[in-house]
Amino acid sequence: MYFGSYGLYLLISLPALLLGLWAQSKVRSSFNKYSQVRTSNGMSGSDVARRILDNNGLSEVAIKETRGTLSDNYDPRNKTLNLSAGVYGENSIASAGVAAHEAGHAIQHKEAYGPLKIRSLMIPTVQIGSWLGPILFFIGYFFSYNNLAYIGLLMFVAIALFSILTLPVELDASKRAKSILVSQGILYSGEMEGVNRVLDAAAWTYVAAAAQAVSTVLYYVLLLSGRSSRRR
Repeated sequence: MYFGSYGLYLLISLPALLLGLWAQSKVRSSFNKYSQVRTSNGMSGSDVARRILDNNGLSEVAIKETRGTLSDNYDPRNKTLNLSAGVYGENSIASAGVAAHEAGHAIQHKEAYGPLKIRSLMIPTVQIGSWLGPILFFIGYFFSYNNLAYIGLLMFVAIALFSILTLPVELDASKRAKSILVSQGILYSGEMEGVNRVLDAAAWTYVAAAAQAVSTVLYYVLLLSGRSSRRR
């Protein structure tokens, strides 16, 4: 039973896990490579973000340095754009691309971009479900409390939907970043190859996350349906 379930999990989840490892490796290598390539304008990541925000009527958005590597994010709750140390104060093609991407999220927030609004509404549910869902599912599964297992499964479904919704949000932010960097004269077109490589690599991490979330849901569905069929 245990080895059968474990083998099923590997069969379903291994492709997504391998995709995730590949995506993480790709984004790290792309970022590291283009972190060594300076921009012609001499602007740091925070400078790039500040110019984009100001040019789009977002002067109230604060820019702060945050800990970690590639931990950059925009927090719509307090209108703060958080840039990692490798982006905030660094002049590079990579830092310009990442900073512009995060500024793209701030612009989405200002324009009430639909997928971002829905995704933001789901955050409390996902935060609870990410730790409570597995507990409820496995208690329900191992002790034959089907209703409890299904509640846990629904929480996994919410996480998968959140991951899927993240894709258009992130892809749109990258599309905005690429357009703005050229249209506002921050980077020359010849410098955009590095930006494209960094942001396109980052996009694969979100694809992998969505694939992993969906594969997890599929695994638990098969576990429950398999037990139901054995009882017939």
